[in-house]
Amino acid sequence: MSRLTIHSDTNPQMPLLDTQNLAQIQAELLKISVQFERWHLDKDLPENADNSAIIQAYQNEINELIKERGYQSYDIVTMNPDKPNKKEFRQKFLSEHIHIEDEIRFFVRGQGLFVLHIGGKIFSILCQKDDLISVPANTKHWFDMGPNPAFTVIRIFDNPAGWVAKYTGSMIADQFPKLEN
Repeated sequence: MSRLTIHSDTNPQMPLLDTQNLAQIQAELLKISVQFERWHLDKDLPENADNSAIIQAYQNEINELIKERGYQSYDIVTMNPDKPNKKEFRQKFLSEHIHIEDEIRFFVRGQGLFVLHIGGKIFSILCQKDDLISVPANTKHWFDMGPNPAFTVIRIFDNPAGWVAKYTGSMIADQFPKLEN
């Protein structure tokens, strides 16, 4: 189940809010201009579906986002616990960074933890299967896939170059809880 936990950026031990209520998650994230929604398929997608089947299943939703916001490209990333370089991939995303474009992720399967640093607060969003999150450009954040990642996401970009991070140099991510899976 999706979850939102909000902390002061100076107190990782005491949450200001901890909820699994979708409407409350959406309302809190809307306050900071983060889109969070659920996409549901009318058909079953097999657990081992290949990239083309996944794209075909969600093509209408992807096209709608592209039309609505002018995004230019998309791809699929799959991580599994048996991936040999999973530690390096996890580390790459665990440091606070920004992007000069929106970061849009749709979870086809599995889970991941997006952590946003906005206005003196830390917003930890546990995204699950069927969750779509859109983090606005220039938002300080990090992503944790956990030590045993098991997810497939559709990434949607407004930059054809894809994922490009600018690291802040802050060590704040080290102070807050990580995803355990």
